[in-house]
Amino acid sequence: MAHPFVSLDKQVRHRLREWPQSPPGMRPRIRNRDNWLRGRPAFEREASEGPYLKLPGSNRLRTLPDGLWLNFGGSASEPFVDIFAVEACGSLPNLLDKRSRFAPSTGSLLAVCPVPWLLAPFQPGGDTPRWVATGVLRRAPDSPLIVPVRDLRVLYGLKHRHFDGFVRHHVPHAHEYFAPMAVLTAEHGDKDPGLRQLLARASATANILLD
Repeated sequence: MAHPFVSLDKQVRHRLREWPQSPPGMRPRIRNRDNWLRGRPAFEREASEGPYLKLPGSNRLRTLPDGLWLNFGGSASEPFVDIFAVEACGSLPNLLDKRSRFAPSTGSLLAVCPVPWLLAPFQPGGDTPRWVATGVLRRAPDSPLIVPVRDLRVLYGLKHRHFDGFVRHHVPHAHEYFAPMAVLTAEHGDKDPGLRQLLARASATANILLD
């Protein structure tokens, strides 16, 4: 049980640190290899060194989601990344602010992966660095990897009273998914069947009729 004085954000990040490298329940890409890496929170607890999102040409107003997963694709000459983010929203103004950061009208987003994060092992106690696991880098980087975001999906966690109100009065955008905050703070929440079913739909694969 979480300490009553621990902030909601810290509770969520603590639980998200237990989630796997691939978002739970997420369907794989079609005829492409998945290269999921959890960017935030990192297992080594160096959140300041983790990936973040930003607008092209901007060195300010970085977006650091509570949870951030990156699925690298493309080639060394033309890489891209698909993003799955998790945001815990403790208030309605907080929800409005975070939704605005991921709104389609925002335009193109870039994912910035710092060098220390890329050089660190992608698994606790492992030897394989993250830059190898991305599948898009040919050699160890000496500068941050800045990659265009091709696809973006966001899961918002809301307190119970806010969640009930949203469900009654609002419709999520196509890239948005909503869950009660208790799902994000629960022990072994990544194994929750309902959450896994929800995130199975948080993939472009879910929009395609396959033979």
